[in-house]
Amino acid sequence: MSLLAIEDLEVGFATRSGRVAALKGVSLAVEAGETLGLVGESGSGKSVTAFSVMRLLDRSATISGGRIVYAGQDITRLGRADLRALRGAAMTMVFQNPRAALNPIRTVGLQIADALRAHIDMSAAQARAEALGLLAAVQIRDPEARLDAYPHELSGGMCQRVMIAMAMSCAPKLLIADEPTTGLDVTTQKTVMDLLAGLTRSRGMAMMLITHDLGLAAEYCDRVAVMEQGRIVETASPATLFSDPRHAYTRRLVAASPTRTSTVASLTADPALPAGVVAFPQVRRESAQAALLTVEGLVKRFGSGEPAVKGVSFNIRAGESLGLVGESGSGKSTISRMVCRLLDQSEGSILFDGEDIGAIPTGKFHQSPLRKAIQIVFQDPGDSLNPRFSAFDSIADPLRKLLGLGKGRELKDRVAATADQVGLPLDLLDRFPHQLSGGQKARVGIARAISVAPRLLVLDEPTAALDVSVQAVVLQLLDRLRREQGMAYLFVSHDLNVIRMMCDETIVMQNGSIVERGPSQRIFDAPAEAYTRQLVAAIPHFDPHRARQPADMPASRSQPL
Repeated sequence: MSLLAIEDLEVGFATRSGRVAALKGVSLAVEAGETLGLVGESGSGKSVTAFSVMRLLDRSATISGGRIVYAGQDITRLGRADLRALRGAAMTMVFQNPRAALNPIRTVGLQIADALRAHIDMSAAQARAEALGLLAAVQIRDPEARLDAYPHELSGGMCQRVMIAMAMSCAPKLLIADEPTTGLDVTTQKTVMDLLAGLTRSRGMAMMLITHDLGLAAEYCDRVAVMEQGRIVETASPATLFSDPRHAYTRRLVAASPTRTSTVASLTADPALPAGVVAFPQVRRESAQAALLTVEGLVKRFGSGEPAVKGVSFNIRAGESLGLVGESGSGKSTISRMVCRLLDQSEGSILFDGEDIGAIPTGKFHQSPLRKAIQIVFQDPGDSLNPRFSAFDSIADPLRKLLGLGKGRELKDRVAATADQVGLPLDLLDRFPHQLSGGQKARVGIARAISVAPRLLVLDEPTAALDVSVQAVVLQLLDRLRREQGMAYLFVSHDLNVIRMMCDETIVMQNGSIVERGPSQRIFDAPAEAYTRQLVAAIPHFDPHRARQPADMPASRSQPL
């Protein structure tokens, strides 16, 4: 008997336009002690499946068919009291955004204690002691100090560890991990996943891992189920699934997923998403030897502590793409914001096309004619888009402000052409950010940045929220724009496979300093520094000839954060 069995599950959502089917006869099983991967793109039904199992669906959702069986018990329509007893004690969930899932005004120690006391009769002192032990078990550095910390005082990796500690608190038999490493750098991602794999293995737990990263699924799952448009289309072991995918959708996912040997051209984009043709004016090409951007001795201090950026220097030539990699807190995003004049540097110079833009205060740079020449795509599209702007207005805003386009046909045509370039359907242009998925918001952010045909595009995790097929479209678009228009890129990403494909040169950063730099191919094929080797070794990947299983992973690899 399976620990969890989902049988012909149908779930729909009530909308203004009528009922929308989210799950259409989904059937899958999770065996005791097994790790099952659930992969697919945004809107495929992965998270709806997880929330259905946990009975955490929105009020507009209804289970209209099928059933969910846990340990032989039909839990499809359990009452609230029975559900409270089930959640946490028998099955639990690690959510996609740990910082948002944690209570911002309650210490993490108290939140873990709350989870314990909801199911186990113990005193506050006993719960505190148990919470401390759980933080130590998930290998948070200095757990005694973290016990009384608030979520905003912890890094993303630490918050995820707190969520894992809460999930493990009552020794459940099933853990559902919904995109548990989204937004984490590769080494933190590996640490978190090794921790989850080790804990579930040592405690005899089953895990359902929901992810759009096929590399993670290949490395950590015993079986993988592929979802498309509310249905399971294929289920197999990782080795079988990735070496011999049977379903056309699975083949598209595999073809669009970057690997250690992929090139941008080799990625197969989703044919439903139009790549279009470049509709922007051609930009004057610079000399191949000219330094478009020159950064010398860049330093940034926040307060009186240690500098966040320590004497960084580099050049970017016109048409060149330079990658910045490193763990969270290494200074990558701080550098990108100084280059874009969103932050003033503490020391050093920033020259753009020979002009010292570092001498222009951030508050006045919007008045510079070079403002339109330097654009940025931000890491979090949800936070960077104006919630009162439709997608159309977000893309049109720089066109109005920087190019002086009015409300006429030229503006509409330019916005529509830009939306086409990033695979954003034109019928979404009237929607506001809260009405868009994460991937759709990311595409709006990219379209906004490229609409004015900048000469330097700063990309801060531009594809982190995108599905693999959409990512393929965007990467191929960015690559073509760079080659056809001579645009230069400063590319910041946690996805080292993306950096390897997209960047001519790569700079590796650690604790605000450059530890290694050189041609991207050399950096990834033969890294000279131990830290770089650690980063490269942490890249999740799938090998069509061998998918690594959890049993292959030593539990001791997980390191404290």
